[in-house]
Amino acid sequence: MIFDILTIFPDFFESPLQEGIIRRALGAGKIDVNIRNIREYALDRHKMTDDRPFGGGEGMVMKPEPLAACIDDIVSDGRAYKVIALSPRGKQYTQQVAQQLAAEPRLILVCGRYEGIDQRFTDRYVDQEISIGDYVLTGGELAAMIMVDSITRLLPGVLGCCDSAANDTFSRGLLKHSQYTRPREFQGQTVPQALLSGNHAAIEQFRLTESVRLTLKHRPDLLAEAQFSSAEKKMLRQEGLLDAIQDINQAP
Repeated sequence: MIFDILTIFPDFFESPLQEGIIRRALGAGKIDVNIRNIREYALDRHKMTDDRPFGGGEGMVMKPEPLAACIDDIVSDGRAYKVIALSPRGKQYTQQVAQQLAAEPRLILVCGRYEGIDQRFTDRYVDQEISIGDYVLTGGELAAMIMVDSITRLLPGVLGCCDSAANDTFSRGLLKHSQYTRPREFQGQTVPQALLSGNHAAIEQFRLTESVRLTLKHRPDLLAEAQFSSAEKKMLRQEGLLDAIQDINQAP
């Protein structure tokens, strides 16, 4: 997977790319991240990448020419790619979107700034606009790094455990079950007995029902898309959870 990130603040990514799983993925050749300084493609001697908006109003707008020149330079090698602009008006970023994008060979992430990007560039070059949430950042750099991180961990061989990504929160429409580690007792609280039983069926049942209970409590909206096997439905019915899920899905 290749990531090309277009930004006017290339130093922003120096530390995040040198930590943890991302650093290891880069070292193992699982990903390649190219930071493209938009200013290098500016046409004037002052390296201007923004200008005042036509029609007046607050702030500045990112100019189309440097962005277009940068994209043209990147794609000149003929490889397949998808251009994504980070924008508060874009499609909301979810685990499902991350999974879809993880199948792309190359992602070009355009970090918006100021009042946005000249619409003519967006119309001509951008395949998809994405927002990481209903709030406004000072720029798209944080959003781009979030996408790099969340997509990278979905790539084969990146995580130490091959089941980690498949069992993540949101991966199947549920919040992940609670986790416990040593010691067995902490400040009078003990680990649930099912997890200590060594009975794999009991452990899976506990984890599924715990996930459903947590989702019902914190994110019931997710259950509208959750899918369960016949065996899981039987298990949830025995725990009194299936009716609660059905009530939520039937609510107006």
